[in-house]
Amino acid sequence: MASSTPSSRLSFRRRFTKAFRGFREKGADRLFLGLVGGAGISVLLLALALVGVLYYTATPSIRAFGLRFLLGSTWNPAAGVYGVLPFVFGTLITGGVALLLAVPLALGASIFLTTQAPLWMRRPVGTAIELLAAVPSVIYGFWGIFVLEPFMRYSVEPQLRIYLGWTGLFDGTPIGTDVLTASVILAVMVVPTITAVSRDTLSAVPAAQKEAALSIGATEWEVTRHATIPYARAGIVGGIILGLGRAIGETMAVTMTIGNHDAIPTSLFSQGQTIASLIANELLSNTGPLQYSAILEAGLVLLGISLSVNAIARLLVWKVLRISRGIVE
Repeated sequence: MASSTPSSRLSFRRRFTKAFRGFREKGADRLFLGLVGGAGISVLLLALALVGVLYYTATPSIRAFGLRFLLGSTWNPAAGVYGVLPFVFGTLITGGVALLLAVPLALGASIFLTTQAPLWMRRPVGTAIELLAAVPSVIYGFWGIFVLEPFMRYSVEPQLRIYLGWTGLFDGTPIGTDVLTASVILAVMVVPTITAVSRDTLSAVPAAQKEAALSIGATEWEVTRHATIPYARAGIVGGIILGLGRAIGETMAVTMTIGNHDAIPTSLFSQGQTIASLIANELLSNTGPLQYSAILEAGLVLLGISLSVNAIARLLVWKVLRISRGIVE
């Protein structure tokens, strides 16, 4: 029997090497797909487990109060009566006022850093702003107590009461530890988040977009208004909603500055509570299983508010993208 020639052995070796390499590449692809797919499913399962645990532990409160828990305005552990409506109002009011204060400042800073600031200034100032997001919330709380609260009580709130008290928003006695002070703290805390996202989005606007506007005689303001911001609108909206999500869930800084009064705020000078501050104040001092269950149901309500905010954000971003592409229904 004749032995195989060197050329045939070489051809067989090449075919074997090619087949083995293809098998190895396919195996690596399968392994990679399995790992990333498992990670994605794990995150989804973790979120579902979180909702399931909250719902299970809040079941006694849900059965005892039903819709009265959402619509009730009395939180009285001694009487066994629990209503979360004042804290929902406190959460939404502080988050909304914080956005009203933070968005103009954050958007202005991001526009300055991407279009007007000298090149040597952009990176250091941008990094300094982003570092504000790493400051622990309890530090913001201490700053609010010892610096912001006296300033608001003696300088800002009296002037707001004199000139804008007729609106009803600034009615009452300026005390410093109130809804307005908590909102200002939240605004300071969400500015870095909104600024960072907006700056990255504005930086991604193609240079041709700006040059086209400049070529037809547009000013810097007109370029920013009509060319840059519309192109980056989706990312800016996403950053704003991301900041709102942080404001809604913030705990320690709000707990230390809002006054922690269990009532629906009647003005920005009123003391109040958010759902997060309620949980922080009540969790370690609960008097029994029913109150513990009510606290966890409040957490479930807060989770529902956060999910609703994110759903609205997705819808807004989707609509903004459709408008930006010229597909208006």
